[in-house]
Amino acid sequence: MPLLTEAAIKAAKPRQSPYKLKDERGLYLLVQPTGGRLWRFRFYVDGRESMLSLGAYPDVPLKLARERRDEARQQLARGINPAAQRKAKSAAKAETFRAIALEWLAKQQHKMSASSYQKSKWLLEGLLFPYVGDKPIADIGAPDLLAALRRTEARGRHESAHRAKWKAGQVFRYAIATGRAKHNPASELREALSPVKVKHFAAITDPGRIGALLRALDGYTGQPSTEYALKLAPLLFVRPGELRGARWEEVTLDGEAPVWRIPGERMKMGEEHLVPLSRQAVSLLQELMPITGPKGLVFPSLRTGTRPISENTINAALRRLGYSKNEMTGHGFRAMASTCLNERGYPPEVIELQLAHADRDKVRAAYARGKALPARRRMMQEWADYLDGLRAGAKIVPIFGAGLR
Repeated sequence: MPLLTEAAIKAAKPRQSPYKLKDERGLYLLVQPTGGRLWRFRFYVDGRESMLSLGAYPDVPLKLARERRDEARQQLARGINPAAQRKAKSAAKAETFRAIALEWLAKQQHKMSASSYQKSKWLLEGLLFPYVGDKPIADIGAPDLLAALRRTEARGRHESAHRAKWKAGQVFRYAIATGRAKHNPASELREALSPVKVKHFAAITDPGRIGALLRALDGYTGQPSTEYALKLAPLLFVRPGELRGARWEEVTLDGEAPVWRIPGERMKMGEEHLVPLSRQAVSLLQELMPITGPKGLVFPSLRTGTRPISENTINAALRRLGYSKNEMTGHGFRAMASTCLNERGYPPEVIELQLAHADRDKVRAAYARGKALPARRRMMQEWADYLDGLRAGAKIVPIFGAGLR
């Protein structure tokens, strides 16, 4: 049989059914009814027929198709199945850090605000993908990840390096959960990066001024999402992003132990966080539920309804109430609670657990979780009662946190 020629290929016309133009040693051109012409290499492994795609004509001309066939035949001579090898390479490519990170990000997008999504995307694409993006995720070790993070550190961007480490940890936990990695190298880098200088947020911690602030919050008039977020912020003292992203499905208001369960993917440390709800917090949430509930975002944006209120909403509301950025911020409600509770004798480990601070492992070692949750629930209720007293202008008296020890 004469070998296939370029002229024969160009002269081949589509038919109603696909047909083959054979070359030699297993190579042929498949002519499709649509006019497409595809190179195929047929071979046998252990007596079983197999096929390998070699590209489309004219992008792959006859000469190149023959070279690819010969490469495949050389693999067969070495005992390598070229089709199986290609499949394995494709699978490995699909399980790179980049591929799995983008898959994780796509699944998280509906839970994120637009700004949080863009920040996550920037951390991955700008700080991690250039250095570990194309590596199979199962092969990435702590030294590989550390080398990537230190490139960011070398530019003086220490906080960004820590944020990138946290984001990488979320991706690795997802890979472990889906069976594509066995360990999380980010968790092994706890002391490897330079510490970030603590950023102090403006906060009101004087009891008399707290009472005035609470009365100002009660007098705020605006959109329900903003109004209730302001009133709940001092009672819950979570991070602003955690508060904004709250969903009704995470909140349990019934029973003797009402609680808000914040999923790990929305927490700074990537672990589920429990916020025991005081009677005052339950009452506010029950008032808000007919307006924004019973499903979806607790504090939806008025403009979209599908996104939470923006990260600047609470700060802007505080400015409207007359509090400057040097006096009070949305993040400052955490400092307010931490300062007051510590001053009033609550065990530091209970406060730290409720604040979901970074040293959770050390806190757990010092304070059993089973004992901590009832203590946290009592503390949250006493804190809410104390705030009620300050709001009413009552005489400021200690709240007896020492009983939790």
